This record gives sequence, structure tokens and C-alpha cells, in this order.
Amino acid sequence: MKTKKIWANLAVEDLARTTKFYSELGFKPNGTNEELTSFCFGDDNFIIHFFTKERFKWAVNDEAADLQKGNEIIFSLSAESVDEVHQRLLAVKNAGGRIFAEPQSFEKGYFFGFSDPDGHKFNVLYWPQ
Repeated sequence: MKTKKIWANLAVEDLARTTKFYSELGFKPNGTNEELTSFCFGDDNFIIHFFTKERFKWAVNDEAADLQKGNEIIFSLSAESVDEVHQRLLAVKNAGGRIFAEPQSFEKGYFFGFSDPDGHKFNVLYWPQ
């Protein structure tokens, strides 16, 4: 299957809270309306649309995942140094994110894990070449 682009769609409780969180982390806004807020991630502008739970449930014709009981996915965000990992850790804490994995070494890399206010999980990873 050939495709030109891929993006993610996630469900959130509060669009304003989500917009504030990702804006404070410095991600590039990609539009907003009464049903979604959207941001670009990385050099390739990977898009994540954050939909209201009602709109998301309509789109999947099912319930949204209960992130208090499990995980749906973890997005990995690259960092260029250990220092950048620590800088992003502080930014996430200041924006109100929850740290679920403190900074630590992993094989030859270094990372920490966080979740946004709705429980969507990310890790920030420095992996030297």
C-alpha cells in the first residue's frame, strides 16, 4: 500500500487544555476548531489531531481507549543530547505533564517518559549515532 502521508488521531477531554499543553512545549500548531486541535511534530511535520472524545467516538464507531487502564501507543520524540532530554523534562513538568519514567540510560541511549493531561504517552530519547 503506497501512501504519501501518515498522521495520528487521538481523543481528549478538553481541547483548550490540550492546546495549551502542546503550545507550551513549543510544538507547531496545525489548526483548531470546535472538534479538534492539531499540532506538527518533528522535521517531517508528523501531525497529531486531538479530537473531542465525542467526535473521536463517532469516527471510530466505538469507545475511546481508557488510558487509566492501559496504553494505546507511545510516541518517541528524538533529542540531540542528554542535556536536551533534561531540558525537555523541565518543559514537560512546567507544562503540567506527568512523568512516568524518570531520565535513565537505555542500552546506548538516554530517555524519559511522560504523558499529557489526557494520558497519551511519549518518550524523549537521545540515541547517539
